[in-house]
Amino acid sequence: MTTSVGEREPVRLAGVGRRYGPRGPWVLRGVDLELPPGRLVRAVGPNGTGKSTLLRLVAGVDAPAEGRITGRPPRTAYVPERFPPALPFTAHGYLVHLARLQGLRTGAARARAGEWLERFGAGGYAGTALAGLSKGTAQKVAVAQALLAEPGLLVLDEAWTGLDTGARAALDDAVRERVAAGATVLFVDHDPRRLAGEAHTTLRVEAGRVRPGAPASVPVRVDGPGVPPLPGGATPVGAGTRFRVDGAPSAPVRVVASGVLPLPDPLPGGATAAAVGGGTLFRVDGAASDELLRVLLAASWHVHRVEPEQAPVPAAPREAP
Repeated sequence: MTTSVGEREPVRLAGVGRRYGPRGPWVLRGVDLELPPGRLVRAVGPNGTGKSTLLRLVAGVDAPAEGRITGRPPRTAYVPERFPPALPFTAHGYLVHLARLQGLRTGAARARAGEWLERFGAGGYAGTALAGLSKGTAQKVAVAQALLAEPGLLVLDEAWTGLDTGARAALDDAVRERVAAGATVLFVDHDPRRLAGEAHTTLRVEAGRVRPGAPASVPVRVDGPGVPPLPGGATPVGAGTRFRVDGAPSAPVRVVASGVLPLPDPLPGGATAAAVGGGTLFRVDGAASDELLRVLLAASWHVHRVEPEQAPVPAAPREAP
């Protein structure tokens, strides 16, 4: 069960700069950012431009040489690209130790450690010494330690590197869960397809500067052919089963979806919900429709249709037995 991080202030960087040594060149300088809760933020840019430095600053691993960082939540987690395995712990023991340091009681720490190892497909290595793990399994432990205490700020620096397909998908899902629970997630990944279209903001790091980019488009899965025109100038992606909505439509929108996991109350944009045809019909102002879709997808709901308010009310297809 995912726990909400509750109300909190954004993480703010004001005039932040970082250099290594009092006379070293500036890696980053003049960084002014606001990272609100409940947002997925991707950092992009060429190698060597300061992306990893930015992530370490946000996570609190490095201190700024100038400027201030405020609003960092008490539970902040960071996953580096390379995990140092030469520690005197087993995989499970290491996770329990870190969970205790993050405030979990021993029983809860043991249970949570086992759950995350299983979720990433590393349960069979719980009793293996960290030094005896393969790089991929060690990376699973590194990712698990960041998720143990349900952090309010999660920073991932190429955290998918070395993971197998199942573990990468599990980490994708874990990121969505943290964002849906109100956490801020900042990440870098070399694969442009990683969480493609799901980031709320893209930060471009170039020549020692960080510049916010435009909000990313939102992917929505629907049930196949015959979908009515989508609001916001949506365009099909792939074989007609995904649509990307760029920007916020202005007209009222209806979304038909089905799922079992609980949703936030209230819903984004004051959306209303009513049962219809084996699913749920959501009505929401067009400007808030992308946020509602993110909430539904993060809760593993299946989106059947997205349509203008004036369209006839559709029935959600029944799932095959």
